[in-house]
Amino acid sequence: MKNPLEADDEISVKELGQKVKKGLRFLSTKWPILLLAAIVGSISGLIYSSYVNPIYSAQCTFVLEEEGKGGLGQYSGLASMVGIDLGGGRSGIFAGENIIELYKSRRMIEKTLLAIDSSRGERFQLIERFISTEMGGKVGSTVLKEHNLRFDIAPEAFTDKHNSIVSEVVNEIRRNHLIVEKPDRKLSIISVVTKSRDELLAKSFTENIVRNVNNFYIETKTKKSLNNLTLLRRQADSIRRVLNMSITGIAEAADVNPNANPALRILNVPSQRRQIDVQANSAMYSEIVKNLEIASMSLRRETPLIQVIDEPVLPLPYVVFTKLKGIIIGTVLSLILTIGVLVFREAFNMFFS
Repeated sequence: MKNPLEADDEISVKELGQKVKKGLRFLSTKWPILLLAAIVGSISGLIYSSYVNPIYSAQCTFVLEEEGKGGLGQYSGLASMVGIDLGGGRSGIFAGENIIELYKSRRMIEKTLLAIDSSRGERFQLIERFISTEMGGKVGSTVLKEHNLRFDIAPEAFTDKHNSIVSEVVNEIRRNHLIVEKPDRKLSIISVVTKSRDELLAKSFTENIVRNVNNFYIETKTKKSLNNLTLLRRQADSIRRVLNMSITGIAEAADVNPNANPALRILNVPSQRRQIDVQANSAMYSEIVKNLEIASMSLRRETPLIQVIDEPVLPLPYVVFTKLKGIIIGTVLSLILTIGVLVFREAFNMFFS
């Protein structure tokens, strides 16, 4: 005796098969409409493929190497006594893969867009070229002309309309044009790819954003050590000047009394004071020079090595929306849409009839 549940499953499968057969018979009666839809879809796909520009890809890869812990362990105690922080292997704000997120920040993308570049005899600003190429073509250029908007001005002078357009462009680049990733998670190689219908724009944007982000990254990573080094250099120069003045003072004191009476010891006091100043300043100068060398080592240690491996070179690789691909996609989409309409209309008529 069969289980009732199994019987219900068997019946439902049979019903499903019958419905499929019924649907196929219904569609077979509509073959003229489906044929016409296929023809219209293929023609539409062919026309679309003729107007679609190729998508160019500009790729830049570079290796990021940062020194780890322990590089200056023997100097950490001495440096801390004089107020110098050697880092101690702390990760910092740009540790690990945060540089990838830095590429997607508004600040870096905006700075890149506002750059003016020259290539193949053309001089253009990236944001205006992007708007005219990727943001509606003539429509985007018309918007700039209607509002008399120019971006070759200081960002501080931007109006709300400027900022609105910049935000829209930045979001568009994040979503559809900029790809930043590590091809291999185990390696320190980072890949930056820009996709655009404009070959020169893709190449220029990639080169500019890599340069801007990497410079900002190095500057931020080394800012504290560089400030320490600058301060120590100023102190060393100041103590050196005082030491030179003390040495000169000894000579001047000796010249005032070249043949001092040994019985009058008071005459030797100025010279002795100058000698004490020289000794004290010499000791201070020696320590400052040591600290200066430690600070220099700290700066070299914290400066990350960024070495570009490959840069985008014209002509760039591109992907073409071929005519065959357009015909196939147009035909398939047209048939799916037509079948959906026919099935919906038939179900509607059966339900209300």
